[in-house]
Amino acid sequence: MTEPGTDFDSLEQAWVARPRDTTRGSTSPTSPVAQGRESPLGIEIRVRGCVQGVGFRPAVWKLARELGVTGEVLNDGQGVLIRAGGEPAVLASFLARLRRERPPLARIEGFETRTYSGALSGEFRIVASEGGAVRTQIAPDAAICDACAADMADPFGRRYRYPFTTCTHCGPRLSIMTGVPYDRAATTLAGFPLCLPCAAEYGDPADRRFHAETTACHACGPSAHLVRYDGRAVSFEQFSLLDGVDAVPGLLARGEIVAIKGLGGYHLACDATRADAVAKLRAAKQRDRKPLALMARSIDVIRRYCNPDAAETAILASPEAPIVVLAASGPESLPADIAPGLHTLGFMLPATPLHRLILRTFDRPVVMTSGNLSDDPQAIDDADAARRLAGIASYALVHDRPIANRVDDSVVRFSDGAIRVLRRARGYAPAPIKLPPGFERAPEMLAYGGDLEAAFCVLTHGDAILSQHQGDLENVATLDDFRRNLALYAAMFKHEPSALAIDRHPDFHSGRLAREHAATADLPVIEVQHHHAHVAACLVDNGRPLAAPPVLGVVLDGLGLGDDGTLWGGEFLLADYRHARRLATFKPVAMLGGERASREPWRNLYAHLVAELGWPAFTASFSELAIHGQLAGKQRPLLDAMLASHVGVPPASSCGRLLDAVAAALGICFEHQAYEGEAAARLEAAVDPRALDEGDELAYPFAIPRLLGSGLPYIEPLPMWSAAFGDLSIGTSVGVIAARFHRGLARAVAQMAGKLARGSGGAPAFDTVALSGGCFQNRVLFEQCARRLRTAGFTVLAHAQVPTNDGGIALGQAAIAAAQLLEPTEGVARRSPSARLTAVEPLLGGE
Repeated sequence: MTEPGTDFDSLEQAWVARPRDTTRGSTSPTSPVAQGRESPLGIEIRVRGCVQGVGFRPAVWKLARELGVTGEVLNDGQGVLIRAGGEPAVLASFLARLRRERPPLARIEGFETRTYSGALSGEFRIVASEGGAVRTQIAPDAAICDACAADMADPFGRRYRYPFTTCTHCGPRLSIMTGVPYDRAATTLAGFPLCLPCAAEYGDPADRRFHAETTACHACGPSAHLVRYDGRAVSFEQFSLLDGVDAVPGLLARGEIVAIKGLGGYHLACDATRADAVAKLRAAKQRDRKPLALMARSIDVIRRYCNPDAAETAILASPEAPIVVLAASGPESLPADIAPGLHTLGFMLPATPLHRLILRTFDRPVVMTSGNLSDDPQAIDDADAARRLAGIASYALVHDRPIANRVDDSVVRFSDGAIRVLRRARGYAPAPIKLPPGFERAPEMLAYGGDLEAAFCVLTHGDAILSQHQGDLENVATLDDFRRNLALYAAMFKHEPSALAIDRHPDFHSGRLAREHAATADLPVIEVQHHHAHVAACLVDNGRPLAAPPVLGVVLDGLGLGDDGTLWGGEFLLADYRHARRLATFKPVAMLGGERASREPWRNLYAHLVAELGWPAFTASFSELAIHGQLAGKQRPLLDAMLASHVGVPPASSCGRLLDAVAAALGICFEHQAYEGEAAARLEAAVDPRALDEGDELAYPFAIPRLLGSGLPYIEPLPMWSAAFGDLSIGTSVGVIAARFHRGLARAVAQMAGKLARGSGGAPAFDTVALSGGCFQNRVLFEQCARRLRTAGFTVLAHAQVPTNDGGIALGQAAIAAAQLLEPTEGVARRSPSARLTAVEPLLGGE
């Protein structure tokens, strides 16, 4: 019944431009030709992407009825199929408006059109779904839409003050899914049969709740209630309010900590303006200094403490509704204990009707941090929450809609002109990332990621589906959750991988899980170098084709196992999807005490001092500095013996450890880090913005010599240390020193890129630089590097929809493994990757 047609744009243009002919054909006065009209046409439109469970069919139905288009729309295993009939101009308008007027949660990969010769008569209708292999997508959880918010605020409506109001345009998805296909029976709403009015809405194509699997109301849906964790009954006479939800603002105002069961887990909430409540929460939660997330009822409340620009305001109010890291530059301030040592605040708006109701009359921000102890996973089960949170919160606002899948709040930050995801979870996962051109025939793949900021990646049908952020796999409960989510995603996407990709590090928990999987299913395991995975994730994030020439990947992070078996963390790689060659690095410096150096910045400072200046020279020149006394009080003989014996002091070319050492030198974070990346975050926060505009002659210098043996160029910090200690000794402010360090390091990165691009004096080996790694969460360092590289003539690629930290490496692992498996069958008319990488061999020798 169908035949191939042209693509969407050319089909639309042809129909719009098609001339009317009233002089040929039938002369019947009633014929379309005689009346100057064209004959009706039939087309079939295949719509792929996230188009099921998001109100796409009703939107098509309404538009077709409005325009007088005949035909039908249905769901099937590949997405949505539309068969439409009408006059060419009408169909052209129908197609154009379909592209523009899609539902808020729909993510469309594109339209495929064919002519259709079947019968299309009568009014346009929605017909029963057809079977077939599942190739559609699962929508992420989405913030409450304006229409549902209006329903909830209407005192004459059925859903007035109903805390679980949703429709096809908003509400839970991933967090409530228990199986596939996505329908009510496979969600945690299965135990709530629809009442007659809700069932009528569910069956009405003209209603935005048509086939909304989460629809409910007071009469038939979940309900919320307040409990006391001391076991005593809640007496609403003491509140004189409407219900348990309405009691929460009063509890917060009087300094109580309240556990709130949200969309993908429990939160712990308190009044963010009360220093006593914040301190009490920190102590009980055992969260020393890690910044606390905030929620405010409106942008106006946020503006009292921050000054979000248009892009930040838009993302705050988006369906994703993430936590947005904002400069704390408003006219009012919050207690320092919210984000100790930082000049940023992480704000979000209420994403659910429940949170909207709680904050409806609360005109101050509230802390809304994850419901857990320290770094444990967020509680999602009521009994588990009562067991774990009763020692922190006095009250809990709970509800009887079970949470099937733990989904944390996402975190984003605006930097270098774009919103960049730092933690990808609620609102983003499991939305697919389209693989770049060249990956169309990529095999089914599963990549296990790393152990920190853990996330895995499913490759299927040209899409990369990155799981939600899951935390640190060193935590047993997080590891169990990781296992369960692997099974969930396999079921959701009917995924059977042909190979598994893992990090090369032999002791990662993620790798052990993958090897167990491989042994059970008889699958090959492809090991991927950590920093190559970072670069590849950045390339996919930017849609760089498989056949594109290699880029210079600059990866600045904490640690990853290198090709030579040593620890890397400040790397310059010439890389494409299949291959990577290390062209340059940071100076390898001992990690005093191994892993302890990642937690105790002073260890990195001492190791750098010994490696760069030597303790006697440091003492001779800078004994008056406070840090000299602090380091002198450590067990220096033991430390020196460790360094001399090379036992427990693995060398690492780590940018992260360099940032730790500088933070320790400035007294910003000396003894220990309360959370991963604290020293680097506080070093960034210490920067005096005015000093960023100084001349480059004041930026701290770095040298670029070559390593003995390998001949690799490396970034040598000795000149920087001399300049920084000199500034400290004359009383230069910490803010100016921090700024000069950031500027000097960024200049060294750009200089290294220029040196490598020039190679041996021939044509440049690359013209594009990809920036990746957790150190680029540092906005000052990232923007300084990007600006200097562009000034030097490079195209700069950076992460946006995928985290630059280890939360994105599973995507890179999957792309590299797929590219390598495609290599034997891909006929690419260009030099092979190995030949292109070898072209820079002269860089690896002497000057």
